[in-house]
Amino acid sequence: MTPLFRKFLGINWVIVANIVLLITFGVYAIYNAADGRPGLTGKWNQQVLWSGIGGVVFFVTALLDYKWLRWGAWPLYLLSLAGIILVKFIGKDHGVGAKSWIDVGPISIQPSQFAIVAGIIVLAIVFGDLQRVLPIFRYPFLRIALGGILAAIPMILILKEPDLGSAAVWGPMFVGMILVGSIPFRYLIVLALIAMTFLPIAYFFGLKPYQKQRIDTFISMLTNEKVNVREDAWVPYHLQLAVGSAGFEGKGPLSRKVPEQHSIHRTFFPNEAINDFISGVICEEFGFRGMLLLVSGLSLLIFQCIFVAFYSRDQMGRLIVVGVVGTTMTYIFMNIGMNILLVPITGLPLPFISYGGTFMVVLLFMFGLVQSVWVHRNISPAKKPGARGQEA
Repeated sequence: MTPLFRKFLGINWVIVANIVLLITFGVYAIYNAADGRPGLTGKWNQQVLWSGIGGVVFFVTALLDYKWLRWGAWPLYLLSLAGIILVKFIGKDHGVGAKSWIDVGPISIQPSQFAIVAGIIVLAIVFGDLQRVLPIFRYPFLRIALGGILAAIPMILILKEPDLGSAAVWGPMFVGMILVGSIPFRYLIVLALIAMTFLPIAYFFGLKPYQKQRIDTFISMLTNEKVNVREDAWVPYHLQLAVGSAGFEGKGPLSRKVPEQHSIHRTFFPNEAINDFISGVICEEFGFRGMLLLVSGLSLLIFQCIFVAFYSRDQMGRLIVVGVVGTTMTYIFMNIGMNILLVPITGLPLPFISYGGTFMVVLLFMFGLVQSVWVHRNISPAKKPGARGQEA
């Protein structure tokens, strides 16, 4: 049996099956959301194509040893920064108010998604390996400072697009990694206090007027204040109606259970129903039980990844998995939360469910890294010079 085939057999097939089921459900949800919308009827076919491309990336990444990222992470990080900067000059606004995409022929690429992956890998090196290579970084505050700078640069650039949703992912991802990155708890308390101090400053001076209005509308709706449902509160108001009218069973695929009615998402939602507001569509079509099934599937995937982190062979691998878990949980919470009015509208997709080519490929690359950590958990890390009896 060849080593490559042995690695293939050693893949965590529970995670693979979980991801396949989520993608299948996502394609079906996109088919439901796109029905009757001009220009969206074939999007589920494209989602299948991108899932196939991402599947190839997933298995290739899973079979490659993640330790090689120690050398490839920095060029990947610099390339992702270059992509974000390039967006400022040739970026396209696909109708969401932010120049976040670069069109390469018929394909639209979102560099901010690649930057998140590069950030996870670089921060895993900073908090997991750097103190062994450069002894000066054994001091936690130096690792925090370097990691904070590496995370802040792309986050600020993404916020300037302006893409508040993608920028917001960096905070939970960074916090999750320093929690596992051997940083004393007292440093975490200080960071939390500093973040709370700067939140008002970020609100008044860092956000665009329409972003502030989204937050104000969210707070007003939470406190039962009067809002303008024909303008700023149009989408969150009708999201509430869609979710609240579904009940336990929902209105059925393509709303067949209520043929005399028009589904709320087809009548009032914008074309983002297939990505940003896919949770609202699932709630309306499949009800509480459909959403419960989806959340259960996503939760099982997260728990499986945490299981992989416990079995990592080194701190770098553990941090990579934690970064992927933190990022995925942020996407899940923000997407579902904004569809049921737990958080303001931010425009983040739901992992494996929402439509998106770049997002699907990047997501499968991230979980390919998780699989790489699992597949190589029994292979000893690179030995120190002069050591014997260990694999290099």
